[in-house]
Amino acid sequence: MGSQLATHPDVDKVAFTGSTEVGQKLRRAVAGTGKKLSLELGGKSPVVVFESADLDSAVEGIVDAIWFNQGQVCSAGSKILVQEPVKDQLIMKLKDRLKHLRVGDSLDKTMDMAAIVDESQKKSIEEYVQHARGEGAEVYQATGCFPESGCFYPPTLITNVQTVSKVVREEIFGPVAVLLPFRTAKEAISLANNTNYGLAGSVWTENIGLALEVSLNIKAGTVWVNCHNLFDAAAGFGGYKESGYGRDGGKEGLFEYTRPSWEERLRPEVGEIDYKTFGSTVQQRPTMGNAPITEIPVDGIKMPGIDRTYKMYYGGAQKRPDAPYSRAIYGADGQVFGHVGEGNRKDVRNAVEVAHNAAPGWGKRAAHNRAQIVYYMAENLEIRRNEFAERICKLTGGKLGEGLEEVDLAIHRLFHWGAYCDKYGGTIQETTLYGATMKIHEPVGVIGMACPDEYPLLGFVSLFAPAVIRGNCVVIVPSEKHPLLALDLYQIFDTSDLPGGVVNILTGDRDHITKYLTEHQDIQSMWYFGSAEGSKFVEYTSAVNVKRTWVSYGYKRNWPDREEGQGEEFLYQSVQCKNIWVPMGDIFAN
Repeated sequence: MGSQLATHPDVDKVAFTGSTEVGQKLRRAVAGTGKKLSLELGGKSPVVVFESADLDSAVEGIVDAIWFNQGQVCSAGSKILVQEPVKDQLIMKLKDRLKHLRVGDSLDKTMDMAAIVDESQKKSIEEYVQHARGEGAEVYQATGCFPESGCFYPPTLITNVQTVSKVVREEIFGPVAVLLPFRTAKEAISLANNTNYGLAGSVWTENIGLALEVSLNIKAGTVWVNCHNLFDAAAGFGGYKESGYGRDGGKEGLFEYTRPSWEERLRPEVGEIDYKTFGSTVQQRPTMGNAPITEIPVDGIKMPGIDRTYKMYYGGAQKRPDAPYSRAIYGADGQVFGHVGEGNRKDVRNAVEVAHNAAPGWGKRAAHNRAQIVYYMAENLEIRRNEFAERICKLTGGKLGEGLEEVDLAIHRLFHWGAYCDKYGGTIQETTLYGATMKIHEPVGVIGMACPDEYPLLGFVSLFAPAVIRGNCVVIVPSEKHPLLALDLYQIFDTSDLPGGVVNILTGDRDHITKYLTEHQDIQSMWYFGSAEGSKFVEYTSAVNVKRTWVSYGYKRNWPDREEGQGEEFLYQSVQCKNIWVPMGDIFAN
């Protein structure tokens, strides 16, 4: 019934809360329809307990985190990470606390835990626990106050378990917690992020500096400090990675139910697509013989000029394509203007790898530093203003004035986004918590981009600039017809102190490269501005790891327009909202 509702032509927006598997099916079902989709999916939320924590408070918090509602909560704190010096003490306190949990009829208000939702879910929980036993884990179950019949399962704590174990990696959705030790804060962060999920987590320590630093480094949509499972309509709730995208609550949640005022509800008509063969391409025949012959005088003798094939650009360097193929780029007069490399799967792999290497350092740079680099880009582009304008005219057939206008708009857009480096970092949410609920706008990560053919310079700048100023790294495919404008920018990147790997450019068939970018498991978001068929493919294929998408559905934007070419939606698509809840109460009672 849910799929029938989601695919109904009169439904414009779909919001879903449930398992990751069903969320993936919904993503595929509404792909290419123009419907907005937000997903709040499963989780394996870490509870990080440091030796500086109040252990008695942490024990009560853990009980509420995992055994509340029999663990059948998407944000259940089912992965307990405890610092080694207090591990044994915490385990002892948890086991003692579990002995006092009462399991029984949910209508009896003296009960702490009630029944599992149905027999099939109970069987699934039993299989997980039995699998852990088979791997040699220690399983503790409190059965002192437990009904003899009914769909009940005892509160369970699993220790002596490995990080690769099934019960550590997968969502059990039941009253089962796993416990792993750690030595340092870095190791705790690594263990917390070693998951396909990213819905929530909590940090337990009396050291507020440590709590905030760890909270910022846990990749999850909500992190609580010395508490767990606090919610408020003023603060958005949602996840990273396979926990979905979009938010419920807060201003960030309202974005999911709105569209830009200039945009109509898009209803693309796309037929069936062969997803296996989409993006297949046949390499062009060699065209070097058709290129205009240039001559240069050397000691009074005319010598043939050097043929140039533009290289790809990733990792801060020019790179030859993996395959020995090139693509002819034609000018407005029909003559071959230049050649670019044909990108393939291996080029995508290499570019994504260097982007991920650059992402941590770029995301942690001071906003002022990122702004200065973008301003340098604008200044260096202005120096070559006439050169770029003439190149635009020769490629597109426009007038010189039109080329100059596009260059000027690209320069203005770089200054515009540079100014936003330190103006979209987040805010304090006005929740009912006695304390501070901080909304942080974090980078999405590595974003794949496919640019439109129109406005080859302006479209390219309009897409990469808002992403990089918010700390993302990008792998971007420039205009398929006119990629030379984007490739001419890599000299500007090199002379503007842009670190290698932040902007990576791959040329070739747009849909061919898009296919491998969208299928890549380590791309966090895909922006596609091409055909309606390509948009449907991107949305459908993105379900493989529930990556975010932003597509055009085949409709062309007015890129020079301020609302369409540099509106707030560019910033929203460039960030993930994280809410960090920090309670108070040392001076006044909450």
